[in-house]
Amino acid sequence: MKIKFIIIALLFVSFQNLYAQETVTPVATDSLQIKAMQLENQQAQEKAKLEQDLKNQKQSLKQQEEAQRKVDRAANDAKDAQKDADRERKKYEKANKKMEKEQDRLSDAQKKLSKYQDKKQDGQRELEKMQSKFERAKSRGKLTPVEIEKGNVKITKQQLKISQIQEDIDSAQKKLNRLN
Repeated sequence: MKIKFIIIALLFVSFQNLYAQETVTPVATDSLQIKAMQLENQQAQEKAKLEQDLKNQKQSLKQQEEAQRKVDRAANDAKDAQKDADRERKKYEKANKKMEKEQDRLSDAQKKLSKYQDKKQDGQRELEKMQSKFERAKSRGKLTPVEIEKGNVKITKQQLKISQIQEDIDSAQKKLNRLN
């Protein structure tokens, strides 16, 4: 029984050791260390605040630059649209001038053709007058063989003139057909 008491006493002491709480001894803190840590914390907070402000400024600057780029892009688009409109206007004016020029050419060709036709009619009338005058003089018998020959040469020259005018008419007609 003594042994039982000894064993129980040993077990009791060992359980006491197991359940015993360790006491923490307060460490004496240096007030300079605390102030230094507080100062470091304050500096860290200020640094974080400055970094946040810098970050906000960068973001604001980035947004302003983006807005400026959009404005510049819109201005460039407006310039491009204006240039396109100018190009289209010039193209239209050029086409209009070309059409007017073609109309002028056509009108000139028609006038030229009309002029040649009038010349031909005048030449034919003159030829008819010459022939009738020559025939009357010839029928009266007043003309010498030299005068008859001169009259025939005059009539031939007039016929040649009319044929040249006819060639000019044909040329003008071809030009007019080509322009149409």
